[in-house]
Amino acid sequence: MAQEPFDERLKRLEDRIAAAKATREGGPARGHGEYTQGSLAWRMVTELVAGMALGLGIGLAIDWAAGTRPIFLVVFALLGFAAGVRTMLRTAAEVREGRGEAALVPRPDGTAADKARADKALRDPDDPDEE
Repeated sequence: MAQEPFDERLKRLEDRIAAAKATREGGPARGHGEYTQGSLAWRMVTELVAGMALGLGIGLAIDWAAGTRPIFLVVFALLGFAAGVRTMLRTAAEVREGRGEAALVPRPDGTAADKARADKALRDPDDPDEE
């Protein structure tokens, strides 16, 4: 296998560095835009509690307006719980697929999902040194 001229390899490297800088520009500063697993867990708990509170509020308001107790409170509390669980499952799917805010959650290897995706796209398939 013949060695490529140094100038060609240097030019390819400079192009890849410029592409990497372009993908990172406009993104959040390191440490400020990343979510931790704890913050994601609090988001999920908040979604569940908000669904429950909204269901309880609507049920209580309907019971008060209709003069009944506690039929609508129970029904809407269960609906609010179901909505909160559904929202939590949607957030978990975002984390699994690495999209939305979940793309900023650091992975076990210490990188964020969007950074790892960008790094993979920048690899040169013709360069045997990169694996």
